[in-house]
Parts: sequence; structure tokens; C-alpha cells
Amino acid sequence: MTSGLYPGPLLLLLCLLCTSEETCPSMCLCTSDIVSCTSTGLSKLPLSLPSFSVTLDLSHNHLSWLSVGSFNRMSRLENLRMAHNQLSTLGHGVFHNVSGLRYLDLSSNKLHIVEQHYFQGLWRLEELLLFNNKITQVEASTLIGLSSLKKAYFSLNQITHFPFFSIQDHSHPFLTMLDLSSNRMTRLPWEDVKALPGLVQRGLYLHNNSLICDCSMYSLFWHWDLRGYDSLKDFTDEHTCTIYGDPRASIQFLRQTRFFHNCTVERAVSLPVTVLLSRVFVSEGERVRLDCQTSLSGTNLSFTWLSPSKGYISESIINDSLINLFPNGTLEIQAAKVNDSGLYVCTAVDIKQALNATREVNVTVVLPAVESFNTGYTTLLGCAVTMVLILVYLYLTPCRCSCCKQPKPPVIPIATYDPSTLTSVFSPSLRDQPKIHMNKHVAFMEPMISEDGPEWIPES
Repeated sequence: MTSGLYPGPLLLLLCLLCTSEETCPSMCLCTSDIVSCTSTGLSKLPLSLPSFSVTLDLSHNHLSWLSVGSFNRMSRLENLRMAHNQLSTLGHGVFHNVSGLRYLDLSSNKLHIVEQHYFQGLWRLEELLLFNNKITQVEASTLIGLSSLKKAYFSLNQITHFPFFSIQDHSHPFLTMLDLSSNRMTRLPWEDVKALPGLVQRGLYLHNNSLICDCSMYSLFWHWDLRGYDSLKDFTDEHTCTIYGDPRASIQFLRQTRFFHNCTVERAVSLPVTVLLSRVFVSEGERVRLDCQTSLSGTNLSFTWLSPSKGYISESIINDSLINLFPNGTLEIQAAKVNDSGLYVCTAVDIKQALNATREVNVTVVLPAVESFNTGYTTLLGCAVTMVLILVYLYLTPCRCSCCKQPKPPVIPIATYDPSTLTSVFSPSLRDQPKIHMNKHVAFMEPMISEDGPEWIPES
């Protein structure tokens, strides 16, 4: 007998091979698009992971290595959680074919160096969690390709230097949080930190580091504190620095400011200084003018506005005919719209003195108020009309002139005596007919005796 007569086992084996990549591993839990393999004691990835997975949870295991193309068949993967493992390094091409990844959690591992190839191709990544590792270095090009990144957490590591220069407006337009707290940074490249995009500076966390107290450091934090950044308000006491680098001489520099009285913070070189903070409320359709008054003065100033809806606005970059920028830096919006609301930042630059300063204006455009129906005035008007009608009714009497006809008095009928109408009280016809009530008066005649004889006088 040939094997062609028994195709059953062969077909069964082929079916198992074809469907193996869609099979949920025995140690994991699989739902519609979630695969959870947490706390299962894994030391390496399962051989087959469902390709339909959108969320894969591998946290709290013993994974120490990820090979090339570990997630090659999971093209729909968006959330990958691998916290609390033993990962010390990542090979090249680990995240190949998972360019749709948006959330990556590698916290609480044993990573030492974040190499530039780790996150190549993850241009859709929005949140990167690397806190609580043993990271000492972040290579310069690590974050360059992450153009959709919104939040990056590097806290609770041993980082001494960070490539701030690699974060620019055009490379990371959505980055709003960069957590570098609880590391070992002593001196930072303050010029690179000052050049960070405004949103990144607002969400930059640097508390619980070993910063050395100096005027450059204090000047930057002083202006952030003036702007009311949450990173300083929420961790005021955790912002410390050491005097002359002595760990025993640590001060809370946001509270103990007397050590920095000799520092000049109002005119820091190349530092965006906010000297005026204000709010403007305007109705939709109205014209609004925003001035750019800063600590700088002179004729050699150039002005650039950053608006929430139009982006950068300068004399050479105006893409809207309803917006004007005057030589003194005043920005005019001829007809404000609701989507024009937001924070407007004007930067004044003095090229000769290498100084710049900023002015922030929070604009709120509201819809024009609609006049509501006033019931109080309506009630008052109704009462007045009612009083007029009552007075007319009471005091405006009918016409009494001779031309007007007086109504005739009603005629009272007088009944006469007619013997033919009398009937016997015993007449049966009166019993059968209903009584008819008529408005009649009956007169009785009584005889009066006088000298001339009897006289009948009617008596009512």
C-alpha cells in the first residue's frame, strides 16, 4: 500500500503546523486581543505567540535575553509590558516588524546602557518606561527616531549624562514629559537644557539628583518656578543641590534662596526669561492685540511668537492674512476664533548682546453671550398693563351726554281679570299638565265707603 492511501495523519500534522502560531501558550491567558504571560516563571519567550495580539504582558518573569525578531509575527502589537525581568541588553532587530508599538515597558530590569539601536523603527512609540534599571548611559542617537514619543521615564537609575541636544522641536514635537529624577547627575549642559522645546521644559523632572549649586542651575529653576511648572510645585522639597559638591552640605534651593542672592537671574545669557505673565479674555470674532513687553529693550530686537494653532509666527513666517505682527512685537489677531485659545509665547532676541526673553499670554476666546429671556422685566410689564386695565375699568364711566340714548326701564306686565281663565280646582286637566310659572301680578279690589257711595280701590 502506498502512503497516498493514508492521508489522514499527514494532513493533521500540516494543520497543526499551520495553526501553531495562533495557539495560546499553555502557561498564558489569552482573550480577544490580549495575551498575558505574567508571573509564569518564563526564562525565554514561548515558541508560539498569537499573531492577533495587540497587548502582550510578559512582566514578572525571568527573561534575560531577547533574540532577533522575537516579535516578528506580531505585526498588530501595540502594548508590550516586560517589567520586572532580568534583561540586561537588547539585541539588534528585537522589535523588527512591530513598528505599530505605542507602549513599551522595560522598567525594573538590569539594563546598563541604552544603545542607539534598541528602538529603531518604533516611530509610533508614545510611552517608553525605563525607570528602576541600572542605566548609566543613554547614547546620543537613542531617541532620535522616536518622533511620536510623548512620555519617557528614566528615573531611579544611575545616569550621569543625558543627550539633551538630541531633543528638538522638529524631532520630538509631542514630547511633554521627560523624567530624569533620582539619578546621579551633578552638572548638566544648561545651555542644551535651555534650548529644549517649551513643552519639554515644562515636563522635565530633575529632582533627587546630586546637582552642584551654581548660578546657572539656580537661574533656570528660578524661571521654571516663576512659571509655575508642576515638576517644581509637586517636588519642591526634593530639589536639592550641594554646596561645592559636598554631599553633607545639601540645601533645598527652592526654599533657601539666600545662597543665591549674588546670582543675576533677570538677564541670563541665552535664557528664555518670562517677565510678564497675563491672561486675556476675548469674545469670538473680536480683534485682540498681544504685546511682547519683556525685560529687553532696544531697536535691534527680533520677535517670534509661538501660537497654539498657527505654530511659529515671525515677520518672515506669516501664513494667515488675519494675523499681523508689528515691528514692536505686538501680535494682532483680527477675528479671534475659539480654536485660537491657548498659550502664546513671544520670544524677543537681542543678537548683539546674545540675550533673549519671553512673554507668555494665556488667551481664552469665548463665544459671545446670548441675551437670556428676562422674566423679571416681563412680570413687571404684565403688572403695569393689568393696573392700567383695572383703572380704565373703574374710572372710565359710560357716556352720559344727550346724544346717547338712555335705556328704557323694563315694562312690568299687569295681569287683568278674565273669568274665562278660571277653572275649577277639581278640574282633572290641571293635574295632568305641568305648572307654568309666569311673572304676573294680581290686583284685588276692595270697596271703600264714602259719601257718594261705595268706591273700589285697587290693592296690590
